Amino acid sequence: DLSPAEKVERKVVELLLNSALAAEERESSVVFELKHSSDCCQIAKILAQKRNLDTDIATVASVLHDIYVIVEGKYKDHAKMGAPIAEKILRGIGGFSEKHIKTITNAVAHHSEKEIYSDNPYIELVKDVDVFDCSFYKGAEGFYRIHKSPEIFEEYLKRIKSVRTELGLNPEEPFR
Repeated sequence: DLSPAEKVERKVVELLLNSALAAEERESSVVFELKHSSDCCQIAKILAQKRNLDTDIATVASVLHDIYVIVEGKYKDHAKMGAPIAEKILRGIGGFSEKHIKTITNAVAHHSEKEIYSDNPYIELVKDVDVFDCSFYKGAEGFYRIHKSPEIFEEYLKRIKSVRTELGLNPEEPFR
């Protein structure tokens, strides 16, 4: 009796648990991806409710945002490369309208563009969910400072602070 959204959540967990990729072939661990996808799913539910968005669409887009990393183990171009995989999963599970599939796959495809602000609330939600979740991981600030340009780092910081403010948390402690 699972909803289509819950079936997607389950599919992502199954893909990770049953992956044939060896640990050394992955740029991040299965444990990290399980944790990150689950955390993003829950954060998406909270932000979707706060922003009056469809919780199922927000949740599915968030749980699928790193689907390319989950399936292929690589981050290079993972957002754009993940959209077709997400679409295949959505069509295989069923229960999603064409409009919802387009909304979800667009959010997946554009979630890495943290420095670009769109008028699409689901794309923006997934970007915010992704960076907000990662802000809780030990060493995230240092990782972003090393791997992102100063301009992109500032956009990440702006998003984290904005979500913290939205949720009534101290924005002056973005990596906590």
